[in-house]
Amino acid sequence: MRLTRSLEERLVALYRQTKVVGGVFRSLGQEADAVGSTYALEARDVMSPLIRNLGSMLVKGAAPVDVLRQYMAKGNSPTRGRELGLHFGDISRGMLGYISPLGDMVCVMAGVTLSFKMRGEDRVGLVYAGDGATSTGAFHEGINLAAVQRCPLVVVVESNRYAYSTPTDKQTAAKQMVDKAIGYGIAGEQADGNDILAVYDATKRAVDRARQGGGVSLVELLTYRRKGHAEHDSQSYVPNGEIEWWEANNDPVDRYVKVLRETVAVQDEELVAIDARVRLEVDSATDLAEQSPPPEPSDALEGMYAIPARETPLWFREGNAPAVMHNERPDGWGTAPAVAANES
Repeated sequence: MRLTRSLEERLVALYRQTKVVGGVFRSLGQEADAVGSTYALEARDVMSPLIRNLGSMLVKGAAPVDVLRQYMAKGNSPTRGRELGLHFGDISRGMLGYISPLGDMVCVMAGVTLSFKMRGEDRVGLVYAGDGATSTGAFHEGINLAAVQRCPLVVVVESNRYAYSTPTDKQTAAKQMVDKAIGYGIAGEQADGNDILAVYDATKRAVDRARQGGGVSLVELLTYRRKGHAEHDSQSYVPNGEIEWWEANNDPVDRYVKVLRETVAVQDEELVAIDARVRLEVDSATDLAEQSPPPEPSDALEGMYAIPARETPLWFREGNAPAVMHNERPDGWGTAPAVAANES
């Protein structure tokens, strides 16, 4: 959670320096959702994040330097500058990149987990959706199909009270998202999304249920988004004092630190050491990202047709080995074929 928050803070600083291309979508106040739920998965399981699930991607092994390169559209970013934000994945780590239309990844993950069932694989899929996404057709179709087919799927609904600027009670008549599980005939779990241990427990029950053949579960995590939809959002639609109350009384990092102090007597020096380690990691990643080159113009032509895929993805890390750079390719691969003068 500390790494998630610090990395997002750095992204905001870079955004204000106009070094980030596109928007920054923070998860301030709901970091426990992403981190606690992803820790409930096994390494062989597959997770599909959303725009506010940086913590999930870090748990799955995404490197902070690659996140920064991606936001800055660098040539050695996971998508080589073709995509922005958290629009990237790593199948080898069980991380399926998301697509922008919110709710659509529920359909995708229904298909992914149906393939697990058909192949008899001991794997579970987890997909995230916001409370607003539960009102989309894609969400309904995806979760309904997965329910009928009893796919090993966990659908995590992050109820953060706003679908962009629309309060929950203005976009659905349901009193709570977990009630929607009844209509699909699936199991429902609800947990305090700002309590990372409660998040883990609820998600772990759903993951275990899916792995044991119990089908789909809908896990509602009750939380609050303390920043706007993105950095450009002024949050003028939020009632006065609401954000300040959540910050003072229900911050997930503060709550977990309190638990650690009370249950395992964690000492101040241990917390300071964690903060120092996180700060060093973010600083080092920032230096590397800022030194990274922009995309090569000719690189836009790669991978468009039947060119063989890379043997090693850009974002893959083997120990401390450096990332595979965009210009490190087999002889002849990626080079445009000669075109005769009379060809068009």
